[in-house]
Amino acid sequence: MQSILELTKENIQQVVDASMEKVVVMAFWASQSPESLSLMQTLESIAQQQNGRFVLAKVNCETEMEIANYFQIQSLPTTLVLHEGKPVDGFAGVQQAAQITEMLDKHLPAEWQLKLNQARVFLAENNAIAALPLLKDAYAEQQLAEIALALADVYLSLGVLEDAKALLDSVGLADQDSYYQSLKAKLALAHDAADTPEIRKLQQDLEHDPTNLELVIELGKALHQAGRNDEALELLFAPLQKDMSAQDGKVKQSFLEILTALGQGNTLANQYRRKLYTLLY
Repeated sequence: MQSILELTKENIQQVVDASMEKVVVMAFWASQSPESLSLMQTLESIAQQQNGRFVLAKVNCETEMEIANYFQIQSLPTTLVLHEGKPVDGFAGVQQAAQITEMLDKHLPAEWQLKLNQARVFLAENNAIAALPLLKDAYAEQQLAEIALALADVYLSLGVLEDAKALLDSVGLADQDSYYQSLKAKLALAHDAADTPEIRKLQQDLEHDPTNLELVIELGKALHQAGRNDEALELLFAPLQKDMSAQDGKVKQSFLEILTALGQGNTLANQYRRKLYTLLY
């Protein structure tokens, strides 16, 4: 539903139904009332700034008198806040934008809640890419378990196992519900799938020859390919702590290639970049 609309007898039931999930601001006005026109401009501006947090339903009382009578409107302009099919707040006359916004904030969902709700829609459509930026923004605003779980779900879908694990580890015991348990199981399965015969062979070889940096590099790359970047970076960082030019700089090169592949916004990559800087400076 569009965020600003003209309320009529034809669409009123649709708008009332919409109020079961989203706040609807009903603005009763008439062209013969200059105050009405001024308030409409203010309400439209607020609706545009709020970017979909509520629906502004404008009621022209010159053409929709039945609706005005139904809601027992006594004077113009009058503004009602509708939620779950019934008025929960409102005011008569004109108010300043700041006063209106303060009133609406009592009833409107927070920005993080809107982003979480939209992200859940994308998740239900198996569109993890679209859900990711919404959930990252929501989690930056409020580090709540319900956001952390949804974001972990996205990371698991995208194969970013270390970030998914970090989020799941942050969830407290009280919030470890069935959704949390299903994500833990999904993470375990993903780790099992990433434990390839090649990796196991390289790990065994490295156990027998722990100073062989060629094996370290090979295993680091194999772990990265399997999405086990936390293990790959830890493995490659160990020899760098002793010698930054280990294996003629090849260890450092492999380490930096993984950091680059993970990107600037990756939490794990940023953690190991800081570790590298401490060695350099």
